[in-house]
Amino acid sequence: MRARKANSRDKILAAAADVAREAGPGSLSLEAVATRAGVSKGGLLYNFPTKAKLMQGLVERYLKDFQKALEARAAENGDESVLSAYIKLSADDCEQPKPSASWMFSAIAEDPDFLAPIKAFKRQLFERLKEETDALGSLLVCFLAIEGLRSMNLFDSDVLSPDEHKLLVAALLKIAG
Repeated sequence: MRARKANSRDKILAAAADVAREAGPGSLSLEAVATRAGVSKGGLLYNFPTKAKLMQGLVERYLKDFQKALEARAAENGDESVLSAYIKLSADDCEQPKPSASWMFSAIAEDPDFLAPIKAFKRQLFERLKEETDALGSLLVCFLAIEGLRSMNLFDSDVLSPDEHKLLVAALLKIAG
């Protein structure tokens, strides 16, 4: 069976991710993305009418990829809870270097709904985690600690040493059971 050819939206998102990784999301230009994707600027604007919409598309793609990775991790370790998989995957993700998130402020200013997919994803994930546990207090501690770790990583304000990161993850996994 032949592999499905990537559509222009997928090519644009892949190109945008590459450009953002290389130049930083704040330096992302529509021209650079269109060139990298091999589409006209009009073709890019047809799929993503504004830079903020392109950035939102990148965020949605990241969330979809994170969800797939979470499912795969939980499936490969059948005895591991989704909460434990979430903690480990998030901790691993936070160890990857990330460019400054200052671009996010301009995207939010341009489109106040920019955060809607993130909020929906986190709400859905939290509801799923709640269904799997009788210990809501433990879940809240784990979920909020990981989200705090993610926020520090995203906004380049992490104050924890690598050893403190490991200690936090170990403590959360113990709480998660």
